[in-house]
Amino acid sequence: MIGNVLHPRIVENKDWATALFIFAFVLIAIAKSMFENRFNEFSRLIVSDKYIKVYRDSSQMSSWFTVSLFIVQLISLSFFIQLIFHTFGIVSKTDWLIYIQIFTFLTFYILSKYLIELIIATAFDIEEFVAQYNLQKVSYRTYIGVFLLPINCFLFYYESVSKELLLVFITLVLLINLFTYLISLKNYQNILLGKLFYFILYLCALEIAPYYFMYYWFTKN
Repeated sequence: MIGNVLHPRIVENKDWATALFIFAFVLIAIAKSMFENRFNEFSRLIVSDKYIKVYRDSSQMSSWFTVSLFIVQLISLSFFIQLIFHTFGIVSKTDWLIYIQIFTFLTFYILSKYLIELIIATAFDIEEFVAQYNLQKVSYRTYIGVFLLPINCFLFYYESVSKELLLVFITLVLLINLFTYLISLKNYQNILLGKLFYFILYLCALEIAPYYFMYYWFTKN
C-alpha cells in the first residue's frame, strides 16, 4: 500500500504590494491630469532642463505636485531596495513588515537629511542656493523613482530575476543619479565658485559621508 505524503503549499501574499503599486500609479495619473503641462515638462527632465528653469522657486518644494510624486518616489525606492535584498537572499520580497521598515527608514533618512541641510545652509549663509539645489535633487530623484516603478512591478511579479539583470538596473540608476549631480553642478557653477569652500564642506558632510557610512554598516553586518 502506497501512502501519500501531503506537503503544505505556501502561498505568498502579494495583495499589499499590488495595492501599493495601484496607489502609486493613481497618484501619477492624478498629478498628470491636474498638472498636465507641468507633468509633460517633468517627463522630459532627463533630456531637457526646462522643468528646472520654470519651477525653480523654493515654494515649489511644498506644492501638491512635488509632494504627491515624492510619495511615489518613496514607494518605488523602498520596493527597489527590498527587491535588491531579496535577490541577494537577505529578505523575502513579499514580507510587508520588511517593506514598512525600509519605507520608514528611507522617509526618516531623507527628511532628516533635508532638515540638517537647511540648518547648515543657514549657518553658511547659502540658503537660496541650497533651496534651489534641493528642489533640483528632489525633481531628478523623483524622476528616477517614477522611472523605477514599472521596473519594480516586473521584478516583483517575475519569479526568476537574475542577479546580473538586477545589477544592470542598479548600474543604470547610479549612472542617472551621477548624471543629475553633474547637471546640478553645471547649472549652479557660477554660485559655487563664490562659495566653493562651503559647498565642499556641504558635499562631504551630507552627500558623501551618509552613503559611505551606510555602505560600511551594510558590508559589516
